[in-house]
Amino acid sequence: MLIGYARVSKADGSQLLDLQRDALQAVGVPDARIYEDRMSGRKDVRPGLEACLKALQPGNALVVWKLDRLGRDLKHLVALVDRLREQDVGLRVLTGAGAEIDTSGSAGRLVFGIFAALAEFERDLIAERTQAGLKAARARGRLGRPRKMDRMRVAGLSV
Repeated sequence: MLIGYARVSKADGSQLLDLQRDALQAVGVPDARIYEDRMSGRKDVRPGLEACLKALQPGNALVVWKLDRLGRDLKHLVALVDRLREQDVGLRVLTGAGAEIDTSGSAGRLVFGIFAALAEFERDLIAERTQAGLKAARARGRLGRPRKMDRMRVAGLSV
């Protein structure tokens, strides 16, 4: 049986799960067997993922749309795949960098390791760019959102 997992990073409703749900259903994952989270993939403890993992039985396959939907930390991803393998559960990744991943074979496990490392590398690059941007903004005295009300406007001296 196929069990699906879908995740978006924000819980504010600005991101939808529709694309992921459609892809999972297209490969045969029943709607009732798709578990969801609306939170960062950097968090190892996610209620939807935990429920999904509890629902898996030997011989099942966990299906995700992209590897980064499952997690962005290499250590967590590798531990998760080891846990799945110990439970005789496969992992299928439907898209990502032009390759499907199916860990039921040795080639799939190799590709998984490569893409997991790339997902972590991408996350680290994003963090580095964010820190560099903040540092440049601080150096120019521009950090944070401009105030709607400054002291002059509060005093009524400016319009």
